[in-house]
Amino acid sequence: MNPNSILGRYLSKQIILNFLGVLLTVLGVVFIFELIEMLRRSAGREEAGFVFVIQMALTKLPQTIDMVFPFVMMIAAMITFWRLSKSNEFVIIRAAGVSIWGFLFPVLVATFVVGIINITVINPVSSKMYELYETMDYRFKTRNPNAVLFTDKGLWTREAINKDTVLVIQAKNLHQENDTLLLRDVSIMEMDRKSRLIRRVEAFAATLDDKNGFELKDVKVYEAGKARIDLPSVKYTTSLTLERIKENFVDPESISFWDLPDTIRFYEKSGFSALKHYLHYLSLLASPFLLCTMILIAAVFALRPNNRRGGVMFLIVGGVSTGFIVYFLSQVIYAFGLNGYIPPFMAVWTPTLIAGLISVSVLLHLEDG
Repeated sequence: MNPNSILGRYLSKQIILNFLGVLLTVLGVVFIFELIEMLRRSAGREEAGFVFVIQMALTKLPQTIDMVFPFVMMIAAMITFWRLSKSNEFVIIRAAGVSIWGFLFPVLVATFVVGIINITVINPVSSKMYELYETMDYRFKTRNPNAVLFTDKGLWTREAINKDTVLVIQAKNLHQENDTLLLRDVSIMEMDRKSRLIRRVEAFAATLDDKNGFELKDVKVYEAGKARIDLPSVKYTTSLTLERIKENFVDPESISFWDLPDTIRFYEKSGFSALKHYLHYLSLLASPFLLCTMILIAAVFALRPNNRRGGVMFLIVGGVSTGFIVYFLSQVIYAFGLNGYIPPFMAVWTPTLIAGLISVSVLLHLEDG
């Protein structure tokens, strides 16, 4: 069936409207529970006003919604299919000669478009909100309204500045003021590609901003066979930025879909493992297909010519249980990939492919029957 046909647009409209309805309902329920939890945590804390509590509850919503997004789509599909079956619209559509695949095609296209919008538009916004929540939660725990997430965690990073030289940068303390990062007790080791030390640079303080780059102050330079050199300041050419340093202290979920490829390349070039970020990036790419798989699972339980057979309880329990099993297995396989036991591609795509193929097989059997 053509998704642009009258019937195709009608089915697409139904799945999108039901999806938005279920999503708003879940958002409301999650927000109420998050708000209650934050009110409990902030009891007796005068510095945590009601506005601050509301902000924390709102900024934490994307983290929870990302986890339940496939379930929201599956429930919306089950509601859509159940209503079409109950009103006999599904029977009429089938009697008109439309196959089960012609019926599902507009729904799958609309779902895939929702998945694309989720990772390209919604994900960048939700990642910023989640990053804001982590910062606010850190300020709440430290009772410091101006604290940043990495205030006292220090810095230890590695950067390849060219094909022959690698920098290992360590700083014991960091503090952000506006768009400038202040570092204390900085140590930089310049090494070649065989990890042989070329020289060591130590500084009492350093500043990093996107305009002036990386500047060390009160510097001591140590090099084998040479006397120590004392310098008032030294500038370094670096690709480090405030955003890069923040990414060392936040989860991949706090990084936008559009920024993940550059982050992965940066880590790999610097010699760090980017497996966690790469897996998250692959999972985002696979999410539209996972949503389509949830549609197929819902169709197995909800698309029946006579919806009274099996009852509504079978529809609810069977669909939700199957969705939970798929989600649980996907998390287990994802953990195997995160620990390097299986390739990242298999860790992300295997659950979606298996669940999708099984659903297609069952629907083929029902279609033939």
